[in-house]
Amino acid sequence: MYDENSGNDYKPASIGSLLNKIILLSPAYILFVKPINTMSSKNQEQYFIAIIPPEPLANELFKLKEYFKSQYESKASLNSPAHITLHMPFRYNPKKEDLMQRKLQDFAQKQTSFQVELDGFSAFTPRVIYTAVTPNKALIETQKGVGEVCRKDLKLHNANYKSQAYHPHITLAFRDLKKQNFQLAWEEFKDKEFHASFEVSSFHLLKHDGKKWHSFHEFPLGI
Repeated sequence: MYDENSGNDYKPASIGSLLNKIILLSPAYILFVKPINTMSSKNQEQYFIAIIPPEPLANELFKLKEYFKSQYESKASLNSPAHITLHMPFRYNPKKEDLMQRKLQDFAQKQTSFQVELDGFSAFTPRVIYTAVTPNKALIETQKGVGEVCRKDLKLHNANYKSQAYHPHITLAFRDLKKQNFQLAWEEFKDKEFHASFEVSSFHLLKHDGKKWHSFHEFPLGI
C-alpha cells in the first residue's frame, strides 16, 4: 500500500505478507492516506464514518496522542478525535447531507449497542502505532452494514467493498512519525499494557473543516 503523504510502503509488524496486503486495504487503515476521490471535488466536502469512544476514555486516548506529539514529534493524529473507522474518508455533495444522514440513521435504528475492548498496542511499520481493538462480530457487522449503505444507498465508489479483513484500531501516531522516532516509540510501547472497554451506543459522521475532522452528526443505535 502506497501512502501518498509519506511516499512509503507500509508493512504491519510481525504479520505474514499475504495478511499484510489484506489488512492494509481495510477501511480502518485507509483513513490515514488522502481521501480517495473518484469524481470531481468541486462543491464537495470530505467526510468519514467512525465510532468515537466516550469520556473519560476519549480523553485518555487524546493524551496518548499528545504524548506522541511531545515525545516523538508526531502530531497528525491530533487532527481527528480518537476513533475506530467504519468507512474511509470520501467526498460528498453537502447539498445531499440530509439524504446521507437519513440513510445512516435508518441503518443505526436497526442496530443494537455492543461492547468494544481495547487491548495493548500494535504497529504498521515504519510509521503507525495504534491501540489494538479486539474484533468482535457486532463490530464487524456494523462496519459491513455501514459500507453497504454507502455503496448501495449513497452510491459511493471510492472504497474497495469486496470481502476483506477488517482491522479495527485507534491510531495514536502515523503519517508524520519519522522512522527513527517510530523505532524509539515502538520500543517504548510494544510491551506496554493498555486495557479498556466501552459500550458502543452510536456512531458518528465526521466532516473536515479544511484543517481538522470534527463530529458532524451522531447516530444513536436502536433509537
